[in-house]
Amino acid sequence: MPFIQVTIAEGREAEKKERLIYELTETVSTVLGAPKEAIRVLITEVPTTHWGIAGQSISKRKEESI
Repeated sequence: MPFIQVTIAEGREAEKKERLIYELTETVSTVLGAPKEAIRVLITEVPTTHWGIAGQSISKRKEESI
């Protein structure tokens, strides 16, 4: 049973996450030949204050780009 874990920064629309789950499932099914019913996808959303890039949180980087 393929299990896919995806970690993303919070803030994306539910529709985009649904599409991500669908597309990942389709791709894994095609590539591995696994039945879709056996594929699991877990999306973990991380607060932008907890995700750092180049020494700053995503939140801080967004504030400074405004």
